[in-house]
Formats: sequence, structure tokens, C-alpha cells
Amino acid sequence: MVEAETDNLNLKNTGGSLPVPNVQSLAASKEFTEVPGRYVRPEISSSPVLDSAAKYGGDIPIIDLSRLDYLQHSQDEILKLGLACEEWGFFQLINHGVPDKVIETMKVVIEEFFRLPLEEKKVYEQLPGSVEGYGHASVVSEEQKLDWGDMYFLSTRPVSGRNLKLWPTNPPIFKDALDQYSEEMQRVANILLESIGKSLKLNKLIDNFKDGLQAVRINYYPPCPQASKVMGLSPHSDAVGLSVLLQVNDVQGLQIKKNSAWLPIKPLPNAFIINLGDIIEIMSNGKYKSIEHRAVVNPERERLSIVTFHSLRTDAQVGPLQAETQEKSEPFYYKTISFPDYLRMTFAIKLDGKNRLNYMKLEA
Repeated sequence: MVEAETDNLNLKNTGGSLPVPNVQSLAASKEFTEVPGRYVRPEISSSPVLDSAAKYGGDIPIIDLSRLDYLQHSQDEILKLGLACEEWGFFQLINHGVPDKVIETMKVVIEEFFRLPLEEKKVYEQLPGSVEGYGHASVVSEEQKLDWGDMYFLSTRPVSGRNLKLWPTNPPIFKDALDQYSEEMQRVANILLESIGKSLKLNKLIDNFKDGLQAVRINYYPPCPQASKVMGLSPHSDAVGLSVLLQVNDVQGLQIKKNSAWLPIKPLPNAFIINLGDIIEIMSNGKYKSIEHRAVVNPERERLSIVTFHSLRTDAQVGPLQAETQEKSEPFYYKTISFPDYLRMTFAIKLDGKNRLNYMKLEA
């Protein structure tokens, strides 16, 4: 593993989250008989949940990364990717080339970390004003409803900006496992972002992501006997450019919003789930949309997942890009601001649908 600085460089001065109770400990407590009021989410049942994609009337897109790599560059697969981005905002990724050993080792260390005693995990808890570490994200007020889950957020790239004080020494192989996994995720993201740029005729899209920020959010959702009352992760779209989800165990919980209904997603074996974030929606001037999604809780079993977020260089601008081949300019529908300002805005507001985009949209 490449050693790095131990100061919080990648996500310095971006804001943090208010401290709230540890949900894993709450769920495991012998005194737990009723969900505390702050976790009760009556709005869960306000939108219908579909039983399957078949009932929706469409197939979830599947993209073959091996047909998008630097040797293949299949135009048919790029067209298929563009349709998936435009019509769905997410897809499952097969033939990605990430070694099984890298994936399985990452799964093992995640499970081992969350089996540690709370006091040992709290050694890596978030510090005031920082989003990194063990705890929760986007809690911005004392009155805010809370999610039924804990998370561990770490900045992984650029390597020089890693805060290794927050990377655990137990399990002993955690650092090396995450280092290898993050390198593979960067390779996958680079191919996808370059291909998305080609599908949009925005060949310079990838330039904004070179040496960009990468971070992981490791999610732990404890079981809840009253699962219909709680939400594992509030409905939201990701603020980044591209997200890569790996299901750690076999408990499902991801749902995406499609035509005002929630569609449960069952990961394919050995596949990643990819979703576009708000930055891609902004840079494509709304042609590709970020996808709103949420996580529900299982009444009997814990669920674990890891999401790798890919975002821009720190000196990049967040705003619409002009297509290279476009003869006539269309109006831009989103503002252009610096990426550091965008990050501060992102961490200052709670997860609530696609509310972050409201700050970026220009008035009609």
C-alpha cells in the first residue's frame, strides 16, 4: 500500500454532521423494544413499491464493461450505455475485470470491522467539522429524522490526501484491501466516464475527473423488527459524478425511484450497480439525470454495502459543458460554481430527494 499524508486534505473544510446515537448498538440492546420517535418515518408508505422490474414493464439495463475498454470501444455498447443513462440513470455492470480476490477481501474486512466493539470503532469516529470517519452523514439539525444505519466514510483518492489516522488497523489487512479496491474502482470509473463523455459528445468530460476525488461510504443497516417504520437511508440522489455500489452480503434493500414508484433492485452475481450523480446531470445540461434512491431495512438480518463515489478535481468547475459537435448553443439550465463551493453546499444540507439540484438550477 502507498503511504500518504495523514492530514485531511481531500475533504478539508467541507463540513460535517451532528453526532447522533449509534444505531448498531441501539438495535442490539436488550432494552430495545420500540423504535425511538426520531427514527419513525411515516412517509415510507406514501409512494408505491413495485414487486419487480417486469411489472414496471422494462428491463434494468446491463452494461458490459469489457466492450467499453480502451481496446474494444464498441459503438453499440456506448449507444446502449447512453440509453441507460438517459432513460434510467443507473445500470448493472458486468465483465468489469475486478479480481474476485479483491472484491471478496473487501467484503471480509467490512464485515470484520462492523463486528468490532463499539468503543474500538469509535476510535475512528468523525471529528467536528469533518464528514470523514465512523458515524453518520448529513445530520444538520436536532429535529431532523434519522436513518436506521451507521456508516464509515473515507476519502481514498488522490492518495496524497488520505487521512490515514481514520483508516483502521483492525482488521490488519483493511488498509491494503481498501487500497487495492479503490484502485480497481478508479479504473472502472475512468472507462465509464470516458464512455459517458463519448455518448454525450463531450469528449472533455473525462478531463474534469482526472485526479479527481474518490471516497467510499461503507454502510451498515442493522435489522429492525419494526422495519416498516424506519428508513435505512433517506431518498436522495448522489451529489457526485458517478457511484459504484457493491453489495457486501446477500440482504437486499436498494430501491430506485422510477415514474414516482419505488423499484427494488436485486444485484446480479458478480456485478456492480452504477448510478449517475448530480454532477453528470449538471454537466450534461440535464440530458442525463441523476437517480433518486433509498435503502430499506430487513426485519431479521443486517445489510452491508460499500459505495465508491467519483467526483471532480478540486480545481474543476461544476456546470454545464458545451458539446463539441453542437452547431447551435442551447441555453444552460444550471449554474456554474467552483467544485469546493459545491462540496460545501453538498455537506451543508440534509438528504432529501434531489434537493441539492435546486441550488444549482437557473431560474426559467
